[in-house]
Parts: sequence; C-alpha cells; structure tokens
Amino acid sequence: MRDPKNAFHVAIPCKDLRKTIDFYQSKLGCKLCREYDDRVTFDFFGDQLVCHLAPDKIDTDPEPYPRHFGITFYKESDFNSLVAQLKDQDVKMLNPVFTRFEDMPERHLTFFLKDPSNNILEFKFYPNSEMMY
Repeated sequence: MRDPKNAFHVAIPCKDLRKTIDFYQSKLGCKLCREYDDRVTFDFFGDQLVCHLAPDKIDTDPEPYPRHFGITFYKESDFNSLVAQLKDQDVKMLNPVFTRFEDMPERHLTFFLKDPSNNILEFKFYPNSEMMY
C-alpha cells in the first residue's frame, strides 16, 4: 500500500517555462514548488510533476493514447470543481466531459486537455470507486 508521505513522480518535456507555470499554477491550481532555469516542479494534486525545458523533445501531433497522465478523482465534487475551474479559466478541452464504458461497472466521466507543450492530461471520476484501479 502507498504510504501517504510518498509521492508519485513524473517528468515531462516543456517548450516554455513561463507558459508551463501559467498553465499548471494558474489554470489547474497546482502549487509551484521549485523553479530553475531548466525545469519547474509542481505539487500536482499531491504528487510531483517536473517539467523539464526541452523544446526539441515536444510531440507536435500528440494523441491521447497511449501516452497521457492525469488524476482519477475519488469524489465527484472534486472532478466537477476542476471542470468548473477550467471553464472559468477558458482552458480548451480536447473534448467535452463524456462517459466511457456506459452500462458497465467501470463506467466513468472523463475529459482530456493539452498543456502548452502538447502533453496530454486526462481527468476522470468513477461513480463506482471500486473500479478506480
């Protein structure tokens, strides 16, 4: 089991640190924890996200599958709050919120968006919390 003091860590490329900070801090509400000339680190919903300045490593035509990352919310209210926050911030989603696997136990609400460096994020909520994993 996960010790709540541990944090999952993911590192991704970014093409512009200022735009990256604006997106993750101002749009998503993530806490900026560290800032260097070549990378920034965020508290991404309780885990560690490091965005490395690597403009030559940006995917120019990303697809959600197979590579994306994000958050699966335990509470629907948290999912809905993020959706409302993104709408208030005029953040463009790749798709509106939709339901995957309708009429199945793993049914969930989901949406995708891209950060300023074309990294794709997915956010979702499972009404049946047992299906989160």
